[in-house]
Amino acid sequence: MNPNPAGSPQQYPAGGPSPYAAPPGYYAQSQAQPPAPVERGKAATALLLVSTVLVGLMAGLFFAFDVSVMPGLAAGDERTYVTAMQAFNEAIDGNGLFGMAFVLALLLSVASAVVEFRKGRRGVAIWVGAAAVAYFVVLMITFSVNIPLNNELADAGNAAKMTDFSIVDKFKGTWVSTNIIRTLLCTVALTALSRALILYGRATR
Repeated sequence: MNPNPAGSPQQYPAGGPSPYAAPPGYYAQSQAQPPAPVERGKAATALLLVSTVLVGLMAGLFFAFDVSVMPGLAAGDERTYVTAMQAFNEAIDGNGLFGMAFVLALLLSVASAVVEFRKGRRGVAIWVGAAAVAYFVVLMITFSVNIPLNNELADAGNAAKMTDFSIVDKFKGTWVSTNIIRTLLCTVALTALSRALILYGRATR
């Protein structure tokens, strides 16, 4: 005898699965969709981009001194070394554009980190914050080591009348070494900002 005659409802064991039940994990998958990206804010985008560009410019400047300017000066005589470095320092110190970029690189990085944190993009904020810390150390080295040496060199006066060139040894040792550190720190900051840009692009549209 047919245990399930035509027209009779299909019987299922007590506690067994229903034929209309959703497959296992269906609801979990539907609820685990990634959050939709938020729209990019113009101010947040500008802060992050300009910070990256400014830090990149500083990294390039310090790198140029590492690989060309300082080795080139070291190959010449001491009077030429002093005269050239005095001229370089005077040109940079009197350049308002450089001063603005040098300081804004830090200020805009800090502002960008704060904005990203408040927007809830914590991953972006962490990377921008790391870049700001690295660049802050660059400024501390500059103001505590490089600028005092630059001032000492300026106070030496006319290189043609100098008889004591011990300042040149300080530059070849301390100034050159700390400039390499500044280059490395700026490179770290630039890398962190680049990573932040990638995360920012993923989190926004």
